[in-house]
Amino acid sequence: MAVLGRDELLKRIRQGIIKVEPFSEAQVGPASIDLHLDHTFRVFYGRPHVHHVNDEANYEDITQLIDVDDHFLLEPGQVVHGITRERITLPDNLCGWLQGRSRFARVGLMVHITAAFVQPGISNRQVLEMMNAGPVTLAIHPGIAVCQLIIEELLGHGHYAGRFKDQELP
Repeated sequence: MAVLGRDELLKRIRQGIIKVEPFSEAQVGPASIDLHLDHTFRVFYGRPHVHHVNDEANYEDITQLIDVDDHFLLEPGQVVHGITRERITLPDNLCGWLQGRSRFARVGLMVHITAAFVQPGISNRQVLEMMNAGPVTLAIHPGIAVCQLIIEELLGHGHYAGRFKDQELP
């Protein structure tokens, strides 16, 4: 498997093999595509509640959606779900990885704390499990290039048809 570099990313985007909507060439770096944070967040209800982690676990039972205009305040230790503004569509022979940006990690923002794999055949917006691992409150602004998508070739083919194949909200 090989990571796609800038020239190959741009070529495949122009050919319609990879779709990033909305898209600007300025988003493409040496080996990744910058993705931007949308204005909708999924926040956890307050405690005291025990939520069992099992096959029936449903995040919607313990969270609510909110929209923000200017920024969202992420407290130390708090976890929130964000979502990318961009819809990503990959063919069955490409997959990817979401990575946070180092400038934000240096202030304690963990952009994708788990499940960073982008499945082949996906066509959706990517949910970001964000956490403030630092000691100060962070104001997170919609529209920032919060993470990067790294795309690589898949040996063989696969097509994601799971629970989150059409996700539009965090």
